[in-house]
Amino acid sequence: MATALTVNNPASVHSHEEHGEHHHHETFLTKYIFSQDHKMIAKQFLITGIIMGVIAMILSVLFRIQLAYPNTAFPFLETLLGRFAPEGRLDPNFYLSLVTIHGTIMVFFVLTAGLSGTFSNLLIPLQLGARDMASPFLNMLSYWFFFTACVIMLSSFFVQKGPAGGGWTIYPPLSALPKAMPGSEMGMTLWLASMVLFVASQLMGGINYISTVLNMRTKGMDLWKMPLTIWAFFLTAILGVLSFPVLVAGVVLLIFDRSMGTSFYLSDIVLNGAVLPNEGGSPILFEHLFWFLGHPEVYIVIMPAMGIASEVMAVNSRKPIFGYHAMVYSLIGITVLSFIVWGHHMFVTGMNPFIGGVFMITTLIIAVPSAVKTFNWLATLWRGNIRFTPAMMFAIGLVSFFISGGLTGIFLGNAALDINLHDTYFVVAHFHLVMGSAAIFGMLAGVYHWFPKMFGRLMDEKLGYLHFWLTFIGAYLVFFPMHFMGLDGVPRRYYAFTEFESMKQWLSVNTFITWAAIMSALAQVAFLFNFFYSIFHGKKATQNPWNANTLEWTTPVERIHGNWPGEIPTVYRWSYDYSKPGHDQDFIPQTVPFSQTMTSNLPHDFEDDPDVEKLQSEWIKQNSQEVK
Repeated sequence: MATALTVNNPASVHSHEEHGEHHHHETFLTKYIFSQDHKMIAKQFLITGIIMGVIAMILSVLFRIQLAYPNTAFPFLETLLGRFAPEGRLDPNFYLSLVTIHGTIMVFFVLTAGLSGTFSNLLIPLQLGARDMASPFLNMLSYWFFFTACVIMLSSFFVQKGPAGGGWTIYPPLSALPKAMPGSEMGMTLWLASMVLFVASQLMGGINYISTVLNMRTKGMDLWKMPLTIWAFFLTAILGVLSFPVLVAGVVLLIFDRSMGTSFYLSDIVLNGAVLPNEGGSPILFEHLFWFLGHPEVYIVIMPAMGIASEVMAVNSRKPIFGYHAMVYSLIGITVLSFIVWGHHMFVTGMNPFIGGVFMITTLIIAVPSAVKTFNWLATLWRGNIRFTPAMMFAIGLVSFFISGGLTGIFLGNAALDINLHDTYFVVAHFHLVMGSAAIFGMLAGVYHWFPKMFGRLMDEKLGYLHFWLTFIGAYLVFFPMHFMGLDGVPRRYYAFTEFESMKQWLSVNTFITWAAIMSALAQVAFLFNFFYSIFHGKKATQNPWNANTLEWTTPVERIHGNWPGEIPTVYRWSYDYSKPGHDQDFIPQTVPFSQTMTSNLPHDFEDDPDVEKLQSEWIKQNSQEVK
């Protein structure tokens, strides 16, 4: 730790040779497996997240087939799933397990670790001007805890009774009573063990990210010169460090109930005709503990995507981000407010209407900073000289999903309406648009934009456009019809709707949604081919292929453990000096002093410069005509 802090001291100058000592002796294991280089760890998070995402997508296609064709036997299902699909029909308990593990993988392993773990690791040192993270060893541990959690979660498919089946929220009593259903047995125990390791990984990562942002910025890089990506990652890490331990507390009490006969969440339970001895517990206690993490988790997922989209849109609009300070304050507002809205997930638990009203007000208030961000994104795009790169397309797609999904959140934030819409397909549609699709599009925007920085090559643009349009259209075709199903009262997580006369009319819509989901899944083949092919055979990237201003594009294309071969650059200006009147190019990197851009400077540009008086007098001389 001390070494890392010394290396990144802005006052000290270190040559490449000093950093080269650790690299000449790198083995395959230390370079690619147990690496302590933040850039390699970012790649590990990304590729693991992609693999987990593919698995979750396959699970969703399997249970969508069941919903579209509930009474049809598919022999390939028995071949693929064995005892979980006897005679080609999905077992009802296993259907619940598929839904549970799909949700768990997407929310935690892809959208939390895959998104934040990848881009926080990649960009925090590079955009702040640091040689590495505050603790490279802790950083490596964070990835391996995450990887172990993934392995344990997937191993639950190979235990006798199958994986956890209580929903991704694992509400008691299904999760607290091992005999409640097949998915409550060993699979649930593995789920709980996996999540404890996952939270440990997130805490190690979060502490590292916060320490690096606060202590290791290069000379001149004050907080108001940081790109919005760094603000988003920094505040996301704070959210995670404060909220994830609450989930661990809830999980530990759940393990006590499962294994030690306690009654934190259990009371007055009858199982198979026998009255259990548990008294005095409440499953609503678990809901409080779960959603105290669960709602900040929504923003842990979406805020890094917001930061990535802000950066990508500014770079490709060739304009300064609109309302930089408002964007930062809105991120801070979301961070604070996200801790006092968890109760809107619990309007139907019978909570006091007064308390419900309080949660309803805070829920509607949190829409304000979200609306500020949306307005500023649209204003950034307005009259910009837009380059429609694949990254830009996905960033704009995020804005689209965030608006359409966010509007339905106003319905669900209202207690009176939520009582009717709760646990229907309306909720599924809402969170898959505003959180799932929007965050995935932010992640994909980041992959396309920073791929040259990670791998030194460019991804194929035409395949990127094909991937965008098929995924964008497919996501709306899948989730938009679900709003109407929810308004008609169709409940989620049901195995089949053929038993209910009133719901049979939605069978054709379920079939349509399933085929749209299959199309969306196939679209990801274009991305997977583009990603892995381009790593080895893509067009070689230049040092700054997008003409961006931020510090990561000042590092060499080839990987250097230490990022810069010589002295770390000094920062003079903010990240968004694009298309500044009076300058001969449409971008000015952060490392360019104001003394070199006198024709484009404004009086307030010199405020933080030590030679402020000299520069201002020089500026007045050069612009005396305009001043008069």
